Amino acid sequence: MRRICLFSFYDERGLVDDYVITFLRELGPFVERVLFYSNGPLAPGAAQRLAGCVTQIVERPNVGYDVIAYKEGLQAIDFDSAGDCDEVLMVNHTCYGPLFPFAELFDAMSRRACDFWGISAHLAVTPNPLTGGGTLPFHLNANFIAVRAPMLRSPEFHAYWDRLGPKSDFNEAVASHEAVFTEHFVKLGRRVETYLDCEKYGTPYPAIFDVDATIEDRSPLLKRRVFFNDPAVLEHNGANLPRALRLIARSSDYDPALIWRNIPRAAQSRVLNTNAGLTSVLPDVRIKRDAPLPDCGRLAVCVHVYYVEMMDEILALTDTIPLPFDFIATTDSAEKQAAIEASARGRGRIARTIVRLVEENRGRDMSSLFITCRDLFLDGPYDLVCRLHTKKSPQVQAGRANHFKRHLFDNLLGSPGYTANVLDMFADNPWIGVAVPPLEHISILVMGHAWFTNRAKTDEVKAMLGLDVAFDPDTPIAAYGTMFWFRPIALRKLFAHPWKWTDFNAEPRHVDGGLSHALERIICYVAQDARYTTQQILSPGQAGRNYAMLEYKVQRLAAGLPGGSFSAQTAILEDWRRAGYPVAGYPVVQDGELVLLPPSLRNTLTFLRQAVVFALERKAPAMARLLRPMYRAMRGRRP
Repeated sequence: MRRICLFSFYDERGLVDDYVITFLRELGPFVERVLFYSNGPLAPGAAQRLAGCVTQIVERPNVGYDVIAYKEGLQAIDFDSAGDCDEVLMVNHTCYGPLFPFAELFDAMSRRACDFWGISAHLAVTPNPLTGGGTLPFHLNANFIAVRAPMLRSPEFHAYWDRLGPKSDFNEAVASHEAVFTEHFVKLGRRVETYLDCEKYGTPYPAIFDVDATIEDRSPLLKRRVFFNDPAVLEHNGANLPRALRLIARSSDYDPALIWRNIPRAAQSRVLNTNAGLTSVLPDVRIKRDAPLPDCGRLAVCVHVYYVEMMDEILALTDTIPLPFDFIATTDSAEKQAAIEASARGRGRIARTIVRLVEENRGRDMSSLFITCRDLFLDGPYDLVCRLHTKKSPQVQAGRANHFKRHLFDNLLGSPGYTANVLDMFADNPWIGVAVPPLEHISILVMGHAWFTNRAKTDEVKAMLGLDVAFDPDTPIAAYGTMFWFRPIALRKLFAHPWKWTDFNAEPRHVDGGLSHALERIICYVAQDARYTTQQILSPGQAGRNYAMLEYKVQRLAAGLPGGSFSAQTAILEDWRRAGYPVAGYPVVQDGELVLLPPSLRNTLTFLRQAVVFALERKAPAMARLLRPMYRAMRGRRP
């Protein structure tokens, strides 16, 4: 078939990433022309990158979303009144692919008798989630729609597009075109087909909710949205992106780096980690048992040694590393420096020992890394580094401090086999920039409140470094405890900044709100800004303990709420939070401190009223709509 492709593109920075270039190159043999519509200005150099992939580039204002870009494209080819093509493709940038050859898709669809077709579709849903009532009709997903010549040149096709104008709201744009396009033409007698049999999957939105099953059926496209969609929605529908990614790795030749070099720009770190399963439980036996040791480049262990009596414990951890490495240490006195050098001499696979004195212990392990070792990791020789320090946490109870320390040590250098697996992970996945132990939640009060009083300072550092990332709202993925694996290139912005000792809190004021705790929380975001991902890593023993305790905590919280889905229960909690946690005399955490809320009948009644409204909205939406004016009137009369 002779085809013209109208390709709608949007990137708020105007960047054209490699996944777009690959998509267009692979599509090239199946189309005669590609009209590339950029909804917004392209960044410098982007047009040159598209050379050879597209026939024409049109930069237009970001007005009307894909709908108006397609409309302008159809008008530009005059709805093919000259009879130059058999199909016009309306395609956008919102998918990775092709996971499987486009030849499979076009060969299969050329044998289908239809007027228009798509790769996947959204099934009919009642009530319509866009309007709250009626039915959302069956419709092709708008990321890839092909229209054949008879329909393309028909008066009713012209008339359909003539009536479409730009919409200022995304949902309005979807409701005015994507949700009605298919039904409109089917009612006019046009035949529609989908490459995937979307009826068989059992969910209304197979491209998202059955993403792994569609890959098993050799869907050529993977929607980017599944990476940054609300995890609660994916959880509710059983969407399994990690399995989809494993299937792609096993059955597709698609380069995963095309995904991982793009998606960090689009997703919040914790959302991406949750949806894509960027948490690994690595065994204590090397998975690639018979393979040569990985080539990770030049390796280093960098340790801030304040408590020199912990050197034996630190060196026992480094003994698990199966490759030669440099041992880099910082400390605060000449006596400690000599003791460290003596301890490291001739130990394990240490190739070279470097021990440096800090000017002062102000900023502790963070200042020693980003000031004292700056030259080693800014443009130095190292490709991969394990960051440790002699952690005692004397400010907390000894049992809690030791548990936190063990959590960090075991999940970074747990055993020879475990550490070999960590090195294999970095060697096999060049897009991983940082590996951290997961959030420590046993006896440490950080879950859900991990910013504490550090958000303002972290925002300040973000602006200072020029990071172009979105922070997670409650609990960031972070190097809690400031021990982690990292590629220096992924943290270049942190090492490039000229930090000063006076930027850090003076001792002993190593407290929340200072630079050290802000850096602890921003490390993974710096890697994300550089388009690297963060992997959470756990040893088997730590994974078992963490999961068991986490399950216990979650089931206790869930048991204290009305039965229902996770989304419904979290909605109740959000309503409670917005109402000011109205439980008389009950202790809560505010700004990192335990406080006792005063009794308040009004607060309690507010909570009860909101709970009733919440239940009606979800269980009896028709009744809720009838009662809504009364509820608003009552709320308006409150003093």
